Amino acid sequence: MAEPIALAEVATVTQRLAVLLAAGVAPSSAWEHVGESSAVASEVARGTDLPEVVADLPVLERDAWLGLAAAWSVAAQSGAPLAPSLRDYARALRSLVQGERDARVALAGPVATARLVLALPPISVLFGMALGFNTLGTLFTTVPGWICLAVGTTLMLLARRWNRRLLAAAGSRDPAPGLACDLMAIAMNGGVSLDRARDMVAAACERFGIRPDAAVEEVLELSRRAGVPAAELLRSEADELRRASRAAAQERSATLAVKLMLPLGLCILPAFMVLGVFPLLVTVVSSTVGSF
Repeated sequence: MAEPIALAEVATVTQRLAVLLAAGVAPSSAWEHVGESSAVASEVARGTDLPEVVADLPVLERDAWLGLAAAWSVAAQSGAPLAPSLRDYARALRSLVQGERDARVALAGPVATARLVLALPPISVLFGMALGFNTLGTLFTTVPGWICLAVGTTLMLLARRWNRRLLAAAGSRDPAPGLACDLMAIAMNGGVSLDRARDMVAAACERFGIRPDAAVEEVLELSRRAGVPAAELLRSEADELRRASRAAAQERSATLAVKLMLPLGLCILPAFMVLGVFPLLVTVVSSTVGSF
């Protein structure tokens, strides 16, 4: 999951660009001014193509910057005012930032639980040694210990991989929900024809790697049937898609705690038994038999 602070930086840069442009600052000068507080914006001000600058960034952060580039491109081509377009995109980014923060808060408990239970088997080995039993010697110098070590290590690795997959699945899935609707709304605000707006948005999506959204055509059809301007409907649909994405992320985070019980019960607890309890029993029995 992307760091919310990284997405907040994109939102801040976008908002500052909008304010500077609204105040009459030239676009190139606006990038130079915001470049003082952002490494990415600084590279763009020097003339580097934005997709090249953000190519190695994490997915959500990269797509946020590419969304800014797409919004800028569509607004410039359609003749839509840049400042309001960027303000709309900054608002969308802030909504995404808040969604990321909410998801991270919801995931904090399950993540801490996953890390804690992974430490149980090694702790059990140390606990046996603290009681005065050579459990490490049993694990590394006896045949039953080797078997326990192999089985326990396999279970631990499986649990670690399982936990990572569960945590990854609980993260964000759509890096820019509603962005295609936002881009179409920007194009429509420029006063171009519907076909021209479609072409510009499709070209921007292809150039900047933005996934097309079927909701755009649904909203355009609704606008045609109702005889109302499409731009406001598109912005409303984009907001709804972001709310739905945020709710889905919170739901996945809430169910993660339950799903983490599977690797705990099937892998961690058995590993605890074979690495901590069973070698301890073997050590106790061996020492008892050896004393007679």
